[in-house]
Amino acid sequence: MKRRRFRPTLRLRVTLLNALLLAGAGSLLVLLGWLLVTDAMRRSDRLGDGTQVRLEEGGWVDFHQWQERAVASAETELVTKGVLAVAAITVVGMAGAYAVVGRALRPLHQVTATAQRLGGETLDQRIHYTGTDDEVAELADTFDAMLDRLGATFTAQQRFVANASHELRTPLAVMRTEVDVTLSDPDVDAAELRRMAEVVRDASERANALVDSLLMLARSQARTGLRAEPLDLATGVQGALSAMDNEIRRTNLNVTTQLAGAPVIGDPSLLDRLAGNLIENAVRYNHLGGRIWVRSGRQGDYAHLIVGNTGFEVAQADVAGMFEPFRRGGQERTGARGSGLGLSIVHAVCQAHGGSVGAVALTGGGLEVTVALPVRSP
Repeated sequence: MKRRRFRPTLRLRVTLLNALLLAGAGSLLVLLGWLLVTDAMRRSDRLGDGTQVRLEEGGWVDFHQWQERAVASAETELVTKGVLAVAAITVVGMAGAYAVVGRALRPLHQVTATAQRLGGETLDQRIHYTGTDDEVAELADTFDAMLDRLGATFTAQQRFVANASHELRTPLAVMRTEVDVTLSDPDVDAAELRRMAEVVRDASERANALVDSLLMLARSQARTGLRAEPLDLATGVQGALSAMDNEIRRTNLNVTTQLAGAPVIGDPSLLDRLAGNLIENAVRYNHLGGRIWVRSGRQGDYAHLIVGNTGFEVAQADVAGMFEPFRRGGQERTGARGSGLGLSIVHAVCQAHGGSVGAVALTGGGLEVTVALPVRSP
């Protein structure tokens, strides 16, 4: 059995400090009393030699001899009783301090015990401190609040993993099914093989796009390896509109732009993806003959990018959830085109660059998303 190593705990250290202060203060008082008594009893030194004093038990003695004996006796009694008093006060003070500190630190032991019990299945445990409203109560409440945040994050991660698994499983299942069905047919011809190859290619492209989005999201949230280069958000918008030109033409969308300078400093690939995701969402979640409007510019210390679109109606209460992974237009995994990571990536990129993003549900359907990033220094 491993021998437990002695630890200078906080309770022991506070107790010893209290004992040291009491012993020091008591010793100073004894020293002060000794000095005062000695000084008071030696104030008759101006009496001349040969002065006699009469003792209570009879007889006479030289004053200076009597004085020396009296001072020595008083000093001895004072020191003896003072040391005993200091020792008694120190012991009582140590015991009291040990008990008081132990009671005060009890919530800390609860924090430690709760932290030791925490795990993936026990994140619902809390301290629920009900003592005096002091610093310890503040610490306990802070710990409970931290557990609330950890629990919410853990639940979100579990949901994210489940959704990511579902999204990846779907194209893989499609590819597996197409391959199995085609290979099970002994009379399969070249046309059927070509059709299978096209289906497998589309499914693999969907899986590859999802993996790319996941990597982009992870990189944005980790904020590692980010470059800092001067660029303009309007440039990214123009590139995104060019990339979606065929889809815009196919759905007969009316696009209007008001692109003013929006200079920022950031990672070019992430900021281009930010603009691309906003444009892609505006196109994908629109309706035939709908509208898209894009504005960029600078206001104060922030560069703004606004992308709005018509489309189906979205409740304002569902807007905040659209920035969570795998949420499409306020709905989860509806089968709509895209992975449902577009606005999640936008939100993560904004946070990585010290900015913010918000959205407003429009009357009659559609959404308007506003991105604000700090402008680059001149």
